[in-house]
Amino acid sequence: MYEEINVGLSTAKAKELHAQGYGNTQVDNTAKTTADIIKENVFTYFNLIFLIMAILLIVSGAFNSLTFLPVIICNSLIGIAQELKAKKVLDRLNVLNQSTATAIRDGSEDIVSIDKLVLGDVVVLTAGSQICADAVVVEGEIAVNEALLTGEADEIIKGEGSELMSGSFVVSGKCLARLTKVGADSYISQLMLRAKKMPASDQSDMVKSINRIVIAAGIAIIPIGIALFIQSFYIQGNSFAETVPSVVAALIGMIPEGLYLLLSITLGLSTIRLAKDKVMLHDMRSIETLARVDTICVDKTGTITDNSMLVADAVLADPDIDDSEGKIQAVNTLISDYIGCVPDDNITMHALEDYFKSATGRTCISFHAFSSRYKYSSVQFEDSTYVLGAPEFVLGGLYESYSDRINSFAQKGLRVLCFARYYGGADGTTVLDPVNGPVSLPVPQTSLDGALNIPIAFVLLQNPIRENAKETFEFFRKQGVEVKVISGDSPLTVSEVAKNAGIENADRYVDASKMLDEDIPGLVENTAVFGRVSPEQKQKIINALKKKGRTVAMTGDGVNDILAMKDADCSIAMAAGSDAAIQAAQVVLLDSDFSRMRGIVSEGRRNINNIERTATLFLVKNIFSLLLALFSIISVLTYPLQPSQITMVSLVNIGIPGFFLAMEPNNKRIQGHFLVKVLLKAMPAALTDFFAIAALVVFGNTFGVNPEDISVASTFLLAIVGFIILANISAPFNAYRVKVLLGCIIGMMAGAFFFHDLFSISYVSVECIMLFVLFAIATEPFMRYLTKIFTSIEKKIQKKALISDKI
Repeated sequence: MYEEINVGLSTAKAKELHAQGYGNTQVDNTAKTTADIIKENVFTYFNLIFLIMAILLIVSGAFNSLTFLPVIICNSLIGIAQELKAKKVLDRLNVLNQSTATAIRDGSEDIVSIDKLVLGDVVVLTAGSQICADAVVVEGEIAVNEALLTGEADEIIKGEGSELMSGSFVVSGKCLARLTKVGADSYISQLMLRAKKMPASDQSDMVKSINRIVIAAGIAIIPIGIALFIQSFYIQGNSFAETVPSVVAALIGMIPEGLYLLLSITLGLSTIRLAKDKVMLHDMRSIETLARVDTICVDKTGTITDNSMLVADAVLADPDIDDSEGKIQAVNTLISDYIGCVPDDNITMHALEDYFKSATGRTCISFHAFSSRYKYSSVQFEDSTYVLGAPEFVLGGLYESYSDRINSFAQKGLRVLCFARYYGGADGTTVLDPVNGPVSLPVPQTSLDGALNIPIAFVLLQNPIRENAKETFEFFRKQGVEVKVISGDSPLTVSEVAKNAGIENADRYVDASKMLDEDIPGLVENTAVFGRVSPEQKQKIINALKKKGRTVAMTGDGVNDILAMKDADCSIAMAAGSDAAIQAAQVVLLDSDFSRMRGIVSEGRRNINNIERTATLFLVKNIFSLLLALFSIISVLTYPLQPSQITMVSLVNIGIPGFFLAMEPNNKRIQGHFLVKVLLKAMPAALTDFFAIAALVVFGNTFGVNPEDISVASTFLLAIVGFIILANISAPFNAYRVKVLLGCIIGMMAGAFFFHDLFSISYVSVECIMLFVLFAIATEPFMRYLTKIFTSIEKKIQKKALISDKI
């Protein structure tokens, strides 16, 4: 059996099993196919409405009113092209970032993609590994965290014969395990499906708001369209050829056909841009969430500092001991033997292995691997037992005697490990006497306080601060994002590293090992550094911040970060970290470079701010068209605008400026609810449009102005108000925004002059010009005062929301 385990399956047998359907193929139906993308962009509810309207216009002979069709077709084609491009990028990233496992094939350890594993494969599991399929331990022992399956964070020891559930993670130890259930039969398929799929309830505020706008418009256009047709055709007695264009114009104005396109193009472009910067998104919600983040929680190692770790020095615990007899070398040899017995596989152990290389091969009787919960490991040799770990946990009651020396190292930004000899248990009954033979180690408790551990040496470790760390944290400071450092290391060490990295208030730190759960809500506001934090405490700190009304992002690279990452509003993993953290995260930094966060936040803010700005332009048109349609029905007046006129105004007031403004960087912090903000910003212009054009129509009819003149005057009046709101939302101006605004004005004038037949712009009488000028002059102060009113309302709503969040 032993030989079979260490030989594993043959490569030929593995290929045969995979071909027979026994492979660990991952079930993931979240990715859209090319057919799905085309179908979603072509066969839409609004495209059906546009098709019906086009048929009615053709039947009525109003061919010049079909100018909206090229825009709609282009919208669908652009949407398809952008989604296909984004899909191509993400598919390539998924291949590059595909999870792997170490399997024993033909007697050697091979790195194998998880979907190439097969039933019966023997895999090697070490600390940080995700258990990628259901398995049974055949050799060795590991501690497993099944939090993602059971919700319980307790570590469970799994020895030979123990069953392993896919979706759980190895915390410590090393073992060989044989796969018993793979592919769709294992837990991991469903786990990954849930991790990558964003349920409707988890949609972002922006997406939910746009859905509401589109649904409301989709419901409203049917009864209003029918009512307008009845009013014009039956009540006013207009001909079918006269009725259809006016009804279509009203409905086109009410349909927010570009909002979904705007959303898909903007997010698709973001996905592509971020992918080029080696950032992978597991779901699109994370873009908006990161744009709204006001607090980001980071770990020291792997985020502030480089993933690499070095042993700076090893010093005797007692500085007064004379090293003339080479005691340091003897200690180095002892530690070398120690680390040769502990099967830990992490960066700390790798640093120790690189530094301590004088092992003598002493016989190891038993050991306990390092645990992030207990903060130490231990090894029993034939003649004695030793402990290595965090000084506070190893020394217990003796810690105070060495605290000044330990703190002096920590204040230099060094991480301190204590290497001590274990003599007896806390109850005074367990004694390891080399004369009477070896005695089994006691089961580790939450600390060794009270045990007789005599310190021998302090091992000093350091992580170099990342090259771009200072610039990254300075960026967050300027953007109003508060940084909290949550680490398992000494608070003094973490504080010093945080200061060197330029993190604000880094001197405000707390030792979480002495922190009670009830203390956390009071500490999270004013504390910048939390040291000696357990995985459960990380999770509680995140939840306490969220209860304070914060939008929290959490970065992590290890198993001990997963609980907190799951509860954060947005989770970011380093690809160099554990498989567990990568699978649990919404955003993965493929090159593990934390400075990429600047680009992600900037990208998110650019998207949301620009979508918000352009959505305001859409809503002006939608609200105005709805109000004017209702006014036309109630007052029994013909809707004054033509479809081609609506198309021209939409192009120069919404489509073209919206596209160019969406390309511009925008780092303004996101606050407030998307729908409330865009509605309040759109209302002044929409009401100005409605009252001005409604009054123009009434005056024109009263004074017997030609309906065509009223239609053209209404078009220019609508465009003028559109340019005013475009100017308002573009403020403050820069050279780029001035060019966009002037270009759209020139485009409007050119379209009216050169393509007047296409856009139904006919000769305007002197009387209508005078009316148009009068109402155009009146629109500016009217809109200015409405803007002040709605801005005041928005501020009151924001203030009320802020007070509510604090409560």
